[in-house]
Amino acid sequence: MKKLLIIAGAVLAIFALIVFLTNQSQDKKLANNPYDTDDLEPSTIDQLDDENYQNIALPEDVNEQIQNGEPTTVYFFSPTCQFCQQTTPILMPVADDMEVDVLQYNLLEFEQGWSDYAIEATPTLVHYEDGKEVARWTGAQPKENIEQFFQEVVKQ
Repeated sequence: MKKLLIIAGAVLAIFALIVFLTNQSQDKKLANNPYDTDDLEPSTIDQLDDENYQNIALPEDVNEQIQNGEPTTVYFFSPTCQFCQQTTPILMPVADDMEVDVLQYNLLEFEQGWSDYAIEATPTLVHYEDGKEVARWTGAQPKENIEQFFQEVVKQ
C-alpha cells in the first residue's frame, strides 16, 4: 500500500510540474503579444512566435485605415485553417519581397470580421482603396497568383 501511495504521489507531482511548465511557457509567449489581451485561443498562442504571423492588426486599426481611404491589404485568416497554414508561409515572404504591407486579421480571435468584411472562407486576401474593396481572392493560392495579385492590384 505504501508503494502505491508513493507511486501515486510521484505521478501527481510530475503532472503538477508539467502543468506548471506549460503555464510558464504560455505566459512567456503571451508577454507583449499584439492582440492586447491574454485570453487567446491555444492555436493563436502557438503562432505568436511564428515569423509569418508578425503583422497582426486589431479590428479597430484595420477599420480606421480603410475608413481613412488609405490603400490597405488585409489577409483574413484563422490559425485552425489548414489552407491558411499552407498559404501564409508563401504569402508573407512574397509580400516582404515585393514590399507590400499586408495586415493580418485573425478571424478566430476577432469573429466580427466575418460579417464586417463579408468573409465567407479563409484564407481571404482583400485590397481596399478610398475606403472601398477593390479586389479579393479566397482559398489557398500558389506563389504565382499571389505575385500577380500584388503586381496587378496592389502595386499598380
